[in-house]
Amino acid sequence: MSPEWQAVWLTLKLAGTTTLLLLFLGTPIAWWLARTQHWLRQPIAAIVALPLVLPPTVLGFYLLIVMGPDGAIGQLTESLGLGLLPFTFEGLVIASVIYSLPFTVQPLQNAFLSLDENLLEAAATLRASAWDRFFSIAIPLARPGFLTAAVLSFAHTIGEFGVILMIGGSIPGETKVLSVAIFDHVEALEYTQAHWLSAGMLVFSFVVLVALYTLNGRFQPGVVR
Repeated sequence: MSPEWQAVWLTLKLAGTTTLLLLFLGTPIAWWLARTQHWLRQPIAAIVALPLVLPPTVLGFYLLIVMGPDGAIGQLTESLGLGLLPFTFEGLVIASVIYSLPFTVQPLQNAFLSLDENLLEAAATLRASAWDRFFSIAIPLARPGFLTAAVLSFAHTIGEFGVILMIGGSIPGETKVLSVAIFDHVEALEYTQAHWLSAGMLVFSFVVLVALYTLNGRFQPGVVR
């Protein structure tokens, strides 16, 4: 496999793994943020949104510190016999989950906030448990939010650069994803290779957004499917 295709495969693997983990972790966080009036709601929402305003290099630097040999996570993984996470694929996944968290939680939170409260209350009067109301009513009605969260998380992870470079560096076959490969080509003045990879990402992003808008339109109430 050529280095370019190796970077493409590693990027898709990272984005797919990150998106699945984010949907699993982000759903309960979004549900809690949409339903609770606890005083911790605003601080938690701010923590979730931090990657939107922080420079990626700042986030990557602190993740590198905390995952390093003197950091809390680094000492924990070493004590468990897992070694250190920086410059590994697993480290990239953890960094990507943190960096893309708002792109999962915020669409899901908005979808849960738009639910018709009367439906949930009617189900409760029929003795549907909280789990039944969540899985039988909330999840199906929030389908557009799940679609948006999955597409945005996947696309955002593919485009990561600053955090990836800080945590993973540029190890071919292990941490060298597409955005880093483009940077390496530009640095080596290999503009033709950088052009082809960049054009591929541009087309991919356009197709993803068109698909997202089309599918979300089909899920809107009253739209003929």
